[in-house]
Amino acid sequence: MKKNAASIPHSVWPTAEMKRVEREAADSLGITLYELMQRAGEAAFAVAREQFPDTRSWLVLCGHGNNGGDGYVVARLAAAAGIAVTLLALESSKPLPEEAATARQAWLDAGGVIHAADVAWPDDVDLIIDALLGTGLDRAPRDDVSALIEQANLHSAPVLALDIPSGLNAQTGTTPGAVIEAQHTVTFIALKPGLLTGKARDVVGQLHHHALGLEPWLNGQQAPFSRFDESQLAQWLPPRRPTAHKGDHGRLVIIGGDHGTAGAIRMAGEAALRAGAGLVRVLTRSENIPPIITARPELMVHELTAASLDESLEWADVVVIGPGLGQQEWGKKALQKVENFRKPMLWDADALNLLAINPDKRHNRVLTPHPGEAARLLNCSVAEIESDRLLSAQRLVKRYAGVVVLKGAGTVVASEAGEAGIVDAGNAGMASGGMGDVLSGIIGALLGQKLSLYDAACAGCVAHGAAADRRAAQYGQRGMLATDLFMTLLRVVNPDVVDTKDD
Repeated sequence: MKKNAASIPHSVWPTAEMKRVEREAADSLGITLYELMQRAGEAAFAVAREQFPDTRSWLVLCGHGNNGGDGYVVARLAAAAGIAVTLLALESSKPLPEEAATARQAWLDAGGVIHAADVAWPDDVDLIIDALLGTGLDRAPRDDVSALIEQANLHSAPVLALDIPSGLNAQTGTTPGAVIEAQHTVTFIALKPGLLTGKARDVVGQLHHHALGLEPWLNGQQAPFSRFDESQLAQWLPPRRPTAHKGDHGRLVIIGGDHGTAGAIRMAGEAALRAGAGLVRVLTRSENIPPIITARPELMVHELTAASLDESLEWADVVVIGPGLGQQEWGKKALQKVENFRKPMLWDADALNLLAINPDKRHNRVLTPHPGEAARLLNCSVAEIESDRLLSAQRLVKRYAGVVVLKGAGTVVASEAGEAGIVDAGNAGMASGGMGDVLSGIIGALLGQKLSLYDAACAGCVAHGAAADRRAAQYGQRGMLATDLFMTLLRVVNPDVVDTKDD
């Protein structure tokens, strides 16, 4: 999913609060709800003209709600601009909301025609405006709506969705049935979580945002959720003092790498170094020591024994455990000792699988599960995790405390203090082995640089995703390796440095 990054806010509002937000914001500024609808239609029309300037025959699909009202406004503006407009509207036994009814009448008064939803489409349609369903969807679209959605998806014309692609749940990002596959989506007033996580990246296309003039009210509010992207890295990662030394940037111990998994612990270790850790010590199987040191001599690599673990826990500012740890006695014993570490720590991979067997709460810990691991931690199905990723992350925090990073498309970060955000970085090229190990090393390094658990998790996820985005922009997504991120990561975690080129 692409974005007009400069125009996309960092505040995210739950769908359940959108009606209140809209009403209070409009009332505070003396704006009627119909005027907001007019502004929404104007904003959408402007995006359509900007993105598709050569289109001459538009098909507008209007639902029986305020989203349909936005469609009527777009249709009227397009017709006034000399564009051929065919408007199809869904019928209902319920009356239209007042604002939508007014917009519908304005379309008719301007000479517009309303066609039934099942009429044949003109042959020359070159742009489809999706105004079928708004943010209130909580179930699969009914059959007549699904038929229109599927017809739009099969058509060669691009689709511009108003507020949200019809069929996408605005809160969860799930698609309970048919869903519009938009090339562009223009959302109004505030960002909704479902535009950023779950299936959103498959169907939203390029995201645009317009606050409709409600910025004075919105800017004075504290939104419940946040959107995190690369533009914020400078807030988390200021330039270093000229007199800084390696001890200022954290002593990190990374534990794992059972038989056959040396790569996992090596990637976590190098990622930590590239993310700015001062000193990184790796505790692993003795057989892994030569290849890891050969690949990355800056790592201090030792055999994991009871004595080396005790000494390392005394030495460390931060512990990362889990990459390649395994679930045998070797890994279990290490985790039992690490449980009592009082400084910041991160648990990933098999540390999470062992935690699911013996759950506990730790306030100094970051957990980084993918959906499968999250399902084991909550003793539920992956489908349940994915049905509401924000809620799932919050449930994990409630059960295990600390901070939780629920990985995936639109990674969610949540803390026991009630903070929650969605990471707006990363791409499908990251669906390859070792990416989670790299993320663990990055977050561990940022914990060592004295970021809070929550800030380290957010900044680490953003840096990880941004490094992958830069790599994908240069070489593409398919075939991206976890180790490909290291050099672009070096650039990303130095936001004060002006880029000249990417390696």
